[in-house]
Amino acid sequence: MVRNDPPPSMVERMTLILDAFNGRSARLTLEDVARHTRLPRSTAHRILDQLVRQRWLEHNSYGYALGQRALGLGGQDRGHGKLREAAAPLLHELQVTTGLVAHLAVLDAAEIFYLDKVGGRFASSVPSRVGGRAPAHSTALGKSILAWLEPEEVDEKIGGGLDRLTNRTIGELGTLHQELYRVRQRRGLAFERGETFPGIACVAAAIRGPEGPVAGISLVGTLNTPLEKVAPLVAAAARETSQILFPSAASPRRDPRRTPRSRTAQDSGTWSAETMNRLMALDGRGDWM
Repeated sequence: MVRNDPPPSMVERMTLILDAFNGRSARLTLEDVARHTRLPRSTAHRILDQLVRQRWLEHNSYGYALGQRALGLGGQDRGHGKLREAAAPLLHELQVTTGLVAHLAVLDAAEIFYLDKVGGRFASSVPSRVGGRAPAHSTALGKSILAWLEPEEVDEKIGGGLDRLTNRTIGELGTLHQELYRVRQRRGLAFERGETFPGIACVAAAIRGPEGPVAGISLVGTLNTPLEKVAPLVAAAARETSQILFPSAASPRRDPRRTPRSRTAQDSGTWSAETMNRLMALDGRGDWM
């Protein structure tokens, strides 16, 4: 006899929902899940919210997908291997060219999750580690990714509480949205100076795909580091990583194998000193957030 009634226990219902995702790349809407599981829409929505909070699933404007816990500890089975491979030579080039610490990270709920860290002697002074996390709203990496999400999705991920780690940390959701607007006006460049750790400054840009941001690349230095001078290199590294990961979406005029060293600000035609001065001026406070 075929059972048509939904299972009574919460564990069975959660299992039923997870089983609806038949592949690591599967994306389902709320309606898809309700139809597949035959659960009431309100019940499916409530359980989906709980699974997202516990990182069994992730949710964005394109629907629900398997999350970090469902795909393996540390997210190693979420396609991060391919992301690391694409970004690795560019991170190395950034570090060698600038002497600063280069990071690769993804957004996980309200936090960033560090996938890679490349640095010289200065690396030990930067309190980050591969596999570590930091609040998205206080980091340049997090803000560079959040800037390309819908405002409602930002609200959902960040929630109502923005903890202040230092006296420079953004503590209100409205202020964060204003900063994300400035990031977009700066063509995706995000800055932070002492917002996560005193004495540490950072510039970042998102790696973007056809469906939105997938990760971020950053350079980290001290508060005295002239970040505006290295910002074009970060933007170029993020752009070229995107081209490697999504070649069909890349411009045919650009070679995705080129590194930040092989493309200067003058080559791009968009990152001249005058352009950078205008971009920095968009932040009226002048402190390169």
